[in-house]
Amino acid sequence: MSLENKVEIIPFTTALTEHIKTLNIEWLKKYFKVEPKDEIVLSNPQGEIIDKGGMIFYAKYNDAIIGTVSLIKIDNSTFELSKMAVKDGIQGLGIGKKLMVHCLTVAEQKGIKKLILYSNRKLLPAIHLYEKFGFVEVSLEDGAYERADIKMEKSIS
Repeated sequence: MSLENKVEIIPFTTALTEHIKTLNIEWLKKYFKVEPKDEIVLSNPQGEIIDKGGMIFYAKYNDAIIGTVSLIKIDNSTFELSKMAVKDGIQGLGIGKKLMVHCLTVAEQKGIKKLILYSNRKLLPAIHLYEKFGFVEVSLEDGAYERADIKMEKSIS
């Protein structure tokens, strides 16, 4: 049985607050830098994501949290797929895919019409994952994130 099949996707609880920060800071420091916007959201996910109508999910394996993803509310029909991170050393094992499937299922169930995301072209495995799930490139507005050089979106039927 693959690791992917043993991973459980669980919703945010205050007990898990720290994991969104540690998982995201790990990859941000590896590839880019932690921007002020990241620090604000990751230091207060309850206030910045949950209380504003968003959602945070975690990938749990045995008793360890090994991944996370957020759906940040933009408006009633659009959410940003954001803060996706998988623990260093276990990428490529289907955990991001499982998080993505969960987000798309939740979006459909909640009547969300469109998901957007910001990324960087040097994160090839991530871009490939987004394309595989039907995200397409759209024009990138200024000021989203310094590291963002691509914006993608997907309409949810």
